[in-house]
Amino acid sequence: MSTERLLGRRGRVVRVAISVIGIVLLVNGSVRGSDDLWPFGPMSQYSMVVADNESILFTRISAVTDAGTTVDVPLNIEGAGVARAEIEARAGEIVKDPSLLQQVADGWKRKHPDKPKYVSLELIQDTTTLVGGRVSGPPVPRVLTTWKVR
Repeated sequence: MSTERLLGRRGRVVRVAISVIGIVLLVNGSVRGSDDLWPFGPMSQYSMVVADNESILFTRISAVTDAGTTVDVPLNIEGAGVARAEIEARAGEIVKDPSLLQQVADGWKRKHPDKPKYVSLELIQDTTTLVGGRVSGPPVPRVLTTWKVR
């Protein structure tokens, strides 16, 4: 005896409606092109190809701690509470208003109260140049902005 049942009219209507809503959300996110709409928007940091003779840009944050060391800020939820994609997407805003970096220092302090605190932050963009599809030398860093932590 089989327990299979045919999908009724109501079940088909619900499935089609959910599919249509999903497609509309995906199209809207793709047209608007914002990672803020994820998962219904593009993850643009993964959607590019670099030509053999171009450059790769990598955005990072460097911190000086109250212990006197210089460290790269771990840009993930477990590290400073902010993902690298968020920093890359807002780099222009951060350059215009470096105080936005305060949130990174606050996130680190909240998540790691037992670790050295950040006293200053630099938003840095490293450029790696490719020649013939191969890295032609070490990355060249460029400081975009700095922030003295409050």
